[in-house]
Amino acid sequence: MAVPTVARRAPRRATGGVRYVLGILLGTWTGRIGLTLLALLILIALFGPWLAPYDAAARSGAPFERPSAAHWLGTNDIGQDILSELIVGTRVSLVIGFTAAALAILIGTLVGVVAGFTGGRTDALLMRLVDVVLVLPFIPLMIVLAAFFGASAGNLIVAIALLIWARPARIIRSSALGIRSLTYVEGAHALGASQLHILWKHVLPGVLPIAVSQFILAASSSILIEASLAFLGLGDPIRKSWGTVLYYAQIRGAFLNGSWPWWVVPPGLLISTAVLGFALTGRAIETALFPRLLGRK
Repeated sequence: MAVPTVARRAPRRATGGVRYVLGILLGTWTGRIGLTLLALLILIALFGPWLAPYDAAARSGAPFERPSAAHWLGTNDIGQDILSELIVGTRVSLVIGFTAAALAILIGTLVGVVAGFTGGRTDALLMRLVDVVLVLPFIPLMIVLAAFFGASAGNLIVAIALLIWARPARIIRSSALGIRSLTYVEGAHALGASQLHILWKHVLPGVLPIAVSQFILAASSSILIEASLAFLGLGDPIRKSWGTVLYYAQIRGAFLNGSWPWWVVPPGLLISTAVLGFALTGRAIETALFPRLLGRK
């Protein structure tokens, strides 16, 4: 049975979706700064092989060279240019962060929407699963999953996604519960619309802005987790990333030979820049979605 137009009408924020959020995002200074930082890192990731002054995998100087005109950040223990390593590693860190976040949000949205919309035993079962994931000790579980799946970029993405999907699922479920009780959704039920139709036309557009906000936070967490795992030696040893640069700096004695200012600090600053960009962007999205919580009307 066809659903009249009035039953399909949704609140502005639901129908606006990503376009509404981006419009508010670009209208705040936090959003503009956050997007600028992220855009800069994305450009470096896209054009890294052409921006790097040397081949990141080849020797381009003597070991442990200090910063100079030839090597702006010096060289590592085997003579590789550290600046080139960081530029090339930007792509790996961001790809792992964004992909793991996307997978985690996909799982979290599916679980949250199904739990919030169906209710009953399905909701109870899924929420108990979420509770189990949330109460597990994070760091030991992170190490176990990374060691179990093996040291590769794909396995690392899966391990990170399995660690961070539960919190977005709980938040999205709360949003789905609120949408289920709205008048236009109840009207669609009364007019004979199928469950699948209501999920696709009303519930998913309604939770989309929340999912975007959670994706920003998940991407930030994913980059930090990847750097932490790589620093512990559980990352992909073949692919250079910010975390692997830190790992080799630590095991090759950067703190003992005095090379840490140009071998450890720069990747730390890049990780901090990425986290700051995500934090400011997420703050701007929260301002758009929850103005009352931030003292705005």
